[in-house]
Amino acid sequence: MYINKINIKNFRLLRDTTLDVKKGLSLLIGKNNSGKTSFIVIFQKFFQGNDKFNLDDYPLCQRQKILNITETTPDSDLTIQMIVEIKYDANDDLSYLSEFILDLDPSVDTVNVLFECRIDKSKLLKSISDKSEPDKERYICKNISKYTKNELYVFQDESDLDWHDRTNLVKKDLTALKEVINLQIIHAKRNVASSEGSIRDKQALSSLTTKFYNDNSKSSESDFSSINQMMIDMDINLEKQYATVFDDFLKNAKDFLSLQNLKVISNIQSNELVSSSSQVVYGNDGHVLPEHLNGLGYMNIIYLLLDIEIKKYNIIKDNKPINLLFIEEPEAHTHPQMQYVFAEQIKKIIKDPENLQTLITTHSSHIVSKCDFKDIRYLLKTDDQNILIKNFYNELRKAYTEEEHFKFLVQYLTLQSSELFFADKIIFIEGTTEKILLPYFIKQFDEKFKPAEALASQHISILEVGANAKVFAPFLDFLGIKTLIITDIDSTKKVTNSAMPVSDSDNTSNYTLKHFYKAPEKDAPEFPEWYMKLTKGELTIEGGIVKVAYQLDEDGYHARSFEDAFLHINREKLKPLGDKVHGLKNKKDLQNETMNTFDLTNSIVDSKSSFASSLLYQALTNDDLDWEMPRYIREAFSWLVN
Repeated sequence: MYINKINIKNFRLLRDTTLDVKKGLSLLIGKNNSGKTSFIVIFQKFFQGNDKFNLDDYPLCQRQKILNITETTPDSDLTIQMIVEIKYDANDDLSYLSEFILDLDPSVDTVNVLFECRIDKSKLLKSISDKSEPDKERYICKNISKYTKNELYVFQDESDLDWHDRTNLVKKDLTALKEVINLQIIHAKRNVASSEGSIRDKQALSSLTTKFYNDNSKSSESDFSSINQMMIDMDINLEKQYATVFDDFLKNAKDFLSLQNLKVISNIQSNELVSSSSQVVYGNDGHVLPEHLNGLGYMNIIYLLLDIEIKKYNIIKDNKPINLLFIEEPEAHTHPQMQYVFAEQIKKIIKDPENLQTLITTHSSHIVSKCDFKDIRYLLKTDDQNILIKNFYNELRKAYTEEEHFKFLVQYLTLQSSELFFADKIIFIEGTTEKILLPYFIKQFDEKFKPAEALASQHISILEVGANAKVFAPFLDFLGIKTLIITDIDSTKKVTNSAMPVSDSDNTSNYTLKHFYKAPEKDAPEFPEWYMKLTKGELTIEGGIVKVAYQLDEDGYHARSFEDAFLHINREKLKPLGDKVHGLKNKKDLQNETMNTFDLTNSIVDSKSSFASSLLYQALTNDDLDWEMPRYIREAFSWLVN
């Protein structure tokens, strides 16, 4: 028995969002403000009931409808829903679910539970009937929670949710459902602090040991009997000492009130004793330090692990058939190495009990890089401001027709670039030269062109992928993230396949260009026209979220590579620095005015990486030097920033 699906409607960004939940671990990832925390909050509000729904819990598109409420406002606009699909089989103890099973057909193996928060329309309209329009809106904003009511139903199929006929919805009590589902939540805000924090925060770990003791000392007497017996013995011994110490102190009061039995006794309370007289420390050989002198990262991870143990202990003790554990942002306050360790160990930690389903929300690329990609559920904000949740592994695998490409992608993401999941934009580069100089050009672009939002301030992942950019095509479609690929036109001759100036070429050896710009076969009749459009920059990529940038004509010359393009526009600036720039050979050719740029590039560039590093060094150490940015990079940045 387990939760198979969760569908949420009209809650914040989750306008109509469905999550398929794994039996073990589900990792909810996505960019900031993609609804990860909302999953936790809606469960907490429906299950625990301590925090009522308010106007801010409705999607933006619904709030104005509520503020303008009339008799004709549809109930669907006034209602937040969460549907939990429970799956079971013949091996489960169905006595837990018997109250929620509507169809005894053996082929039916699901129970659909509907949580609903609805605004009482008639009651609200009556309350605002005598108010002016501005006062109505202010009143609704402040008091809407007074007019909401939570209900719980079970139903058989989607048709039962029709707003015009709800007779097939069967109302149930939340208390009965809590006997089936055990909900445990660990929030991102944990009470850990550095040595500068308050005394209470300094004892965060010790408070967890106290909670563990107080929650379980009564229900698990066999485990705690020795501690409890020691407290009884302490009471007896202390009472003997108290009689000697307090008799004279109490004498006048006893005589005055004739209360001969007035005395002080020992009454050690286990919860108070554990709370005030126990500490979590670290160290050895008799040298220990209090918990708050650990770093925040260690404090957080220890607190998190202890809290998980408490939740697991309660789950095992309560022994309910379905157990749901939410862990929000385990990376909070934790450095990358500890995040790696957490990701590697979490599956071992939560493997017991067997019926535990754990949902972890995170935007840590370090945790994602160590996880099993089958666990990933990717939250993506759509154009209509809804959140779509994608089953990363299953859905993406279908998009790849070549199995080897998919295997490469999964391995690459695991090892290097899980940050792609959380980026606002992506830049793929093929070579070391671009990798070294790209930050310089980005800074230069921001300073010269002053875009509304500087490139440097945006969350852009820059990754070196070599000639494998085409492997990422389905992945980029999957993420829906604006992506710039910077490459070379790599012009050649068809017959010889040798490098040629663009003006003398009729082909490209660059498979990235051919893939994204859908090149016909090189012997096809339409290839020459395609290649001509490529050289003129007239081709586009369907969808508009991916652009492949390459060399274009600039000042009457069409370069073949980055080095070629750079030398063409910076030749005069480079001449006096020839001896200071590394990675070059035949430096005398820089002074040869008759040598064209294509030949000059082939003649003098020896080591591309040394050349690029030296160019960057000269720019950073010489205030009077400002390298020109090739046109294709400048225009690519303009596309990316808009």
